Amino acid sequence: MKNLILIILIAITSVSYTPTVLAANEAQSFCQYVSADDKKRLRSFLKTNKIKIRKVFNSIQCNGQNLLKFASSRSATKTGALMINKLPKKTVKKLMASITHAELAAIASKRVNG
Repeated sequence: MKNLILIILIAITSVSYTPTVLAANEAQSFCQYVSADDKKRLRSFLKTNKIKIRKVFNSIQCNGQNLLKFASSRSATKTGALMINKLPKKTVKKLMASITHAELAAIASKRVNG
């Protein structure tokens, strides 16, 4: 009985530790793809890992910035436009002031206003 409890405890601790590591790797991948403005690899990564941008957007930061502001600062128009189109309109509206890149600001304005 003690061995069974010990095995269950080991299994629980190893399972609860793994997602944290995977989450850090996933966040790093997001930042790399946005920094390189690689929309194709970002979409492939999202599809392969069954991740939706709207679900992870608030939990990922690159250089202390949210993904959209980071894309704007790196002039990553392709990945920035992808995120703008996938995020809810309310979220895009809140973040419009932080978008400094003119093309991304126009895409965000179009998404919010029409």
